Parts: sequence; C-alpha cells; structure tokens
Amino acid sequence: MLIHPWDEATREEWQGVLARADFGQLITAGHVDGYPVVVPTHFLYDGDSTVLLHLARPNPVWKALAADEHVVLALTGDYAYVEAAWNATPDTDPDRGVPTSYYTAVQLLCRAEVVDDPDEKAAILAEQLTHFEPPDSTRATPSADDESDRRQLPGIRGLRLHVEGVRAKMKYGGNKPPEHRLEIADHLTERNGPMDAAARDHLLRRLEE
Repeated sequence: MLIHPWDEATREEWQGVLARADFGQLITAGHVDGYPVVVPTHFLYDGDSTVLLHLARPNPVWKALAADEHVVLALTGDYAYVEAAWNATPDTDPDRGVPTSYYTAVQLLCRAEVVDDPDEKAAILAEQLTHFEPPDSTRATPSADDESDRRQLPGIRGLRLHVEGVRAKMKYGGNKPPEHRLEIADHLTERNGPMDAAARDHLLRRLEE
C-alpha cells in the first residue's frame, strides 16, 4: 500500500480504528491453486500485538498457512469519492480536474499460529463471544468439557495472529492547502452520501491537528 507522509495514520489513529472495527479480510501469503486465499472474517484485537479468530476446518486457508504462515489482516472504511471538479486545484480548469478517493485503511502484518487444542479453541471462542454477544446473552461460556461444545469444536480451528507490523493510512486530502480542504468538506456535507460525513470528519480533524 502506497502511503505518502501526509496520509500516514498515527498509532493513536489506527488503534482507534481497531477499537471500533472487528471485521476485515484475512489475506494469505501462501497460495491455493496459484492464488492467495482471502477470507472475510470477524476478529478480536487485544489492543497490543495479538488477534484472535476461528474459521471452519474445511476452509482453504489452512492449506495456504501450511505453505506460509505470514498473513495480512486488512480493513478499509470511511471512504468517499471526491469528484473531479472538487479536487481540481485553483489554477486548474474544473472540467479537467482529476478525481480521487478518500479512505481509511489499516493492514496488520502477522504471523499466524494455528490452534487445534480443544481447550485453547474454547478459550478463543469464549473471548470472542464476550466481545460480540450482547450483555444479556444467555449463551454459555464455551468449554471443551461441555458435551455439546465438545462435539462441535472439531469443526473449527483457531487462529492466533501475532502482529509484526502495521501499515495504516488515512487519505483525506492532507497534501492540499487548508482552504481547499475546507471547500471539499463543504462539498461532502452538501452531497451527504453514505460515508461522506465520516470522511468529512476525518478531513476536518486532521486539518485541525
């Protein structure tokens, strides 16, 4: 991912993204049938250096991980299309402007550890359920000692991702003069598309900082 200095997210920014987001795409370095495996999945980030998740045993990801344990967990959000005329610099004919995209992207570079021990898998499930289930959930804590859970645990494998690096980008016009960014913010407010408000908020926050 290309990250210009003005687009690079701070640690506080990307940690904030991961505090709100828990769904992304797991991308393998190992190939299956000549291609990387890309798995959409929920995950649980511990706020430091570990990500927990589980996947079905028939998933092709296991074959890819057997070939190479390196993976990328990728998230993208708060994106907006910036129209050509909006993005044109003051000395450029708006009819010849070049459009762009605003977005947030976080990529965790990880080494994957496959978890097959029943107790460890149950522990991963327990942590995920604590995070995802509502406070009034009646779902019992998963346990390898529970008969029902013991029958189902063989159908999944756990993953513990050890974060070894982070690529994080917040592309919201950081290379443009403040006056131009404010104009684009006004355009986003007027258009009010599905993620325009979020993109505008990032633009203005980064402008203030």
